[in-house]
Amino acid sequence: MQTENVIEVKNVWKSFKTVQAVKGVNLKIPKGQFIALLGPNGAGKTTMVEMIEGIQKPDKGEITIIGKRWKGNEDELHNIIGLSLQETRFIDKLRVSETLKLFASFYDLGKERVNEIINIIGLEEKRNSYAVNLSGGQRQRMAIGIALINNPSILLLDEPTTGLDPNARREIWEILKNLKEKSETSMILTTHYMEEAEYLCDYIVIMDNGIILKEGTLQQLLEEATNTPENKDRNHKTLDDLFVSLTGRKINE
Repeated sequence: MQTENVIEVKNVWKSFKTVQAVKGVNLKIPKGQFIALLGPNGAGKTTMVEMIEGIQKPDKGEITIIGKRWKGNEDELHNIIGLSLQETRFIDKLRVSETLKLFASFYDLGKERVNEIINIIGLEEKRNSYAVNLSGGQRQRMAIGIALINNPSILLLDEPTTGLDPNARREIWEILKNLKEKSETSMILTTHYMEEAEYLCDYIVIMDNGIILKEGTLQQLLEEATNTPENKDRNHKTLDDLFVSLTGRKINE
């Protein structure tokens, strides 16, 4: 049985003045798959995600979400997508429960869903704390909770753990891993942490200079890299090794 693709990107191009950010990208994301979109700074990955989100419009090509274009289907598509960005600003003097209640109201959801989310993100003890008093990791868990409030079938996360300490980062990972096990949500994750991509994602897409260099499962990518003639005497043991060999630089450059 053929797997349903919830997102399809077909020959998409996007430029900003003299910069060609995305160059003819094609990408298919099946239902329930977690995808890591990797690339150094300036690779085009954030622009790509913003076009999928509907924030940016392609200059050329087509993006469909559950078979539908953004134009004319904005309300329906917004209702099935959850977003979490690198930096999320909250109202300092709103409590955790009040903040989640505010976002739940946008989807006509009530207290029951707010309580579910507080449990999912592990902020039971902080439900009455003001946003300004939360740690960085707690704030980011609340951001993930907001992204999940509407039970999205598609989750788009742009570097959700950047700047967090290792423990806080792993707390986010466990939330997302549990989501993967209990739902059919599809996810695109941009990250600068190779370990994060390996731990959470089924499929890896590596971009640089606006194009996709390689894509596949981690095992496929490492086996393919090792089996090429120019690399027959090299052993790409990690995703980081592969990334450097493809781009010539570290992911955070």
